[in-house]
Amino acid sequence: MEDILAGTGGLAPLVMNTVKALIVLVVGWAVAGMAGRLVRRRINATPQIDPTLGNFVASLVKWVILAIVLVAVLGIFGIQATSIVAILGAASLAIGLALQGTLSDLAAGVMLVVFRPYKLGQFVDIGGTSGTVVDLNLFTTELVTPDNVQIIVPNGQAWGSIIFNYSAHDTRRVDLVFGIDYGDDADKAMQIILDVAKADGRVLSDPEPWVRVTNLGDSSVDVTARLWCATDDYWDLKFQLTKAVKEAFDKQGISIPYPHTVEIQKQA
Repeated sequence: MEDILAGTGGLAPLVMNTVKALIVLVVGWAVAGMAGRLVRRRINATPQIDPTLGNFVASLVKWVILAIVLVAVLGIFGIQATSIVAILGAASLAIGLALQGTLSDLAAGVMLVVFRPYKLGQFVDIGGTSGTVVDLNLFTTELVTPDNVQIIVPNGQAWGSIIFNYSAHDTRRVDLVFGIDYGDDADKAMQIILDVAKADGRVLSDPEPWVRVTNLGDSSVDVTARLWCATDDYWDLKFQLTKAVKEAFDKQGISIPYPHTVEIQKQA
């Protein structure tokens, strides 16, 4: 057995090279991960640089190091860099066809970082999928929904979709619609809504709150209020104002119609 391992065509060189390659892979993977985390921390620690860019650059650094590690591993087995380039050149068509989706995601990731339609921490809708952006790397965008579900969106799909960014601006408009009875005073109802809105400090005075009758429905007169607030206050204000207006209507005799079922009994 020793003669076989020691022979020119023995297994000893292959075993040694395999061990070396595994060591390089393990060490290289660890170094790539540490380098990526270090780059992310350094960039995120700089207030002038967007955290989205930090995540993207960290991902790029990690994959570049892994590519270098792969070349080193192939070199251990006697495959030189020039040979690797030649092999990749000969197989470029096949690789391109096999990885066209991945390469598309990579290119889209670059475009997302350059043009920044969304950033980390913003609430967005990407092609009908809503959530808060928690990560943007070379290939994917990670969202978390309000009920804490993780969603992974390939960058190619994100870049090719219509993107609604609800956090892009500092302020948002809150639209509230209230239905009142046809017998109620519409002017009085509008004033109640306006008073409730102005009493809430989160409602901005510029643009000025707007309240109008917007529709005559089958069973109600629809009154719409359009108010502006800070983006962070949007949902709390929407829910709390709805409750506050309902309570004010109750106190001042404004009724909100709802369907009634009338049962007619036939006389015997």
